[in-house]
Amino acid sequence: MELFMPEAGLVFWMFVVFVVLFAILAKFAWPVIIKMVDERADLIDKGVEYAEAAKASLENSENQARAILAEANQRQLEILQEAAQMKAQIIEEAKKAAAEEAKKLTDAAAISIEQSRKEAELQFRQEVSQFALTIAENIIRKELAGDTAQAEIVEQLLNELEHKN
Repeated sequence: MELFMPEAGLVFWMFVVFVVLFAILAKFAWPVIIKMVDERADLIDKGVEYAEAAKASLENSENQARAILAEANQRQLEILQEAAQMKAQIIEEAKKAAAEEAKKLTDAAAISIEQSRKEAELQFRQEVSQFALTIAENIIRKELAGDTAQAEIVEQLLNELEHKN
């Protein structure tokens, strides 16, 4: 029965050791633990804010890309309409001239318009593709920069936790 009923002196010294140990831990260990938990919470909050800002930036970039594409389509229609108007005007002038000159002028005008249209279309396509590549590059950079930065932060925190343990 002595195992289950310790002596009063043993209970007293166990209580004293417990109180001393509790006081040491409360004074030195507990503030450090609280500080680390608070720092981690702040880091997580900053990460969430960064992710929300990146998401808003991405949505803004997507909206800008849509606006640029709509504007490019509108410009394409205007260029095609202007080319059609130029073609009609040249054909009308050619009808007034002599039959032989009209044939030569119509052929020359048609070739010139086709070349101008092809050059304009080629230049337009190059500009649109350049815009699309630039937009895609900016979006990809922002996304990759965000993931890399977050991955580096997580890696650094894990390394710190391993070194402290």
